[in-house]
Amino acid sequence: METTRNNRRTIEGLVTSDRMAKTITVEVVRTYPHPKYHKYVRKAKRYHAHDEQGEAKIGDRVELMACRPMSKLKRWRLVRVIERGVVTVELGLNEAIEGALGVKKKEDAS
Repeated sequence: METTRNNRRTIEGLVTSDRMAKTITVEVVRTYPHPKYHKYVRKAKRYHAHDEQGEAKIGDRVELMACRPMSKLKRWRLVRVIERGVVTVELGLNEAIEGALGVKKKEDAS
């Protein structure tokens, strides 16, 4: 008989940092309707996830799965890299993340 993992919570997000050993920081953006005004609000939260092989890089869209606590902040592990991101030195991290999330930048009125 083959043992399987429990159905655990999974989330999808964008890698914002891969500088730590075996750890990535992933930003997950969720939208929900405001309880009073019913306008959709975007809220971002960052999670630390375990990346044993070091396969995720900055700008990648990844899937995380809940797991046992591995450290003070790590409660997630990398399941797979959904989509590879293209981050260049000229573009910079903030612009790459905003572009991947579809956030439009305000133009200067000068």
